Amino acid sequence: MQAYVGIDVHRRSQIAVTDEGGKIAVNRNVPNGRETVLGVIGDLPVGTPVAFEAAFGWGRLIELLQDYGFEAHMAHPLQCKAIASARLKNDKVDAATLAHLLRADLLPEAWIAPLLLREQRAVLRHRAQLVRLRTLLRNRIHAVLAHHGCDRASSCWSAPGRAWLDELPLPETSRHVVADLLEMIDALQQVIDRTDAGLAATARTDPRVKALTALPGVGRLTAQIIVAEVGDISRFPSARKLASWAGLTPTVRGSDRTVLYGHISKQGDPWLRWIMNEAAQTAKRSPQFAAHYEQIAHRRGKKIATIAIARKLLTHAYHLLRDVEAARRPKEPCTSA
Repeated sequence: MQAYVGIDVHRRSQIAVTDEGGKIAVNRNVPNGRETVLGVIGDLPVGTPVAFEAAFGWGRLIELLQDYGFEAHMAHPLQCKAIASARLKNDKVDAATLAHLLRADLLPEAWIAPLLLREQRAVLRHRAQLVRLRTLLRNRIHAVLAHHGCDRASSCWSAPGRAWLDELPLPETSRHVVADLLEMIDALQQVIDRTDAGLAATARTDPRVKALTALPGVGRLTAQIIVAEVGDISRFPSARKLASWAGLTPTVRGSDRTVLYGHISKQGDPWLRWIMNEAAQTAKRSPQFAAHYEQIAHRRGKKIATIAIARKLLTHAYHLLRDVEAARRPKEPCTSA
């Protein structure tokens, strides 16, 4: 008899098992772990479908399910209306609802990236977080300097800038704060440099990265983030679908003959949306996009114009990735009549 499994993933996960008629056979809360999860579903046949939301710790769960031959289905959390709008909402209900949606073939599924791609994303996101932390520390130094009326037109982080910092007549406490922050920045920079070396080695063998760096505002790291976040480009039938997945398309409210367009949805991959906006800051000044940017900025403002350039840049990236994929696809042999 066919079984269907729904798992509400938390630090302690709720696991519900239904039969093909929809009857709940098991609905149990267990600690996360291979033995505890298999203690509930381990006796089910290989290929049994299992549904879970893209929540905290889902990567570990996917590996467990795939290792033991279960069919993993990751639900899109924003599209699970049956869970979000339920009057009675708790872990037992959520797990059972996931199992019922899977049984009825109504589960809104999200794409499960392969393990290698998930690891590549993890490295690139880790690198981005390190840079954000470095920026936070630098801003803290700027705040200390501003408190004492010190300013420097050029960078404080070059060799001349660091020498300038050492010579500042700061009070003893502020001097210690700046020295501690500089020590943390130097330690952090070593980790960033080590991560960059590994990423540079990976980029050299990826033709998609080389193709994307032809776009204005897109360097090697930006191209690697785009490739890692997008994954398999063939899953997007059009550039508009990709832009929507990145949350760069406007919200639409329509009724009868009235259609209202709002701000971008911001419902999608936040990392892809972030890196496209970063790239747009440079691309909007390039000859390829400058005229389009100025035209929109004059009518709608600079922020909306920058978002428009980010979407246009992503559209160009989509077509480049499709071209690279087509070139890598093996050609069918020609047959003569």
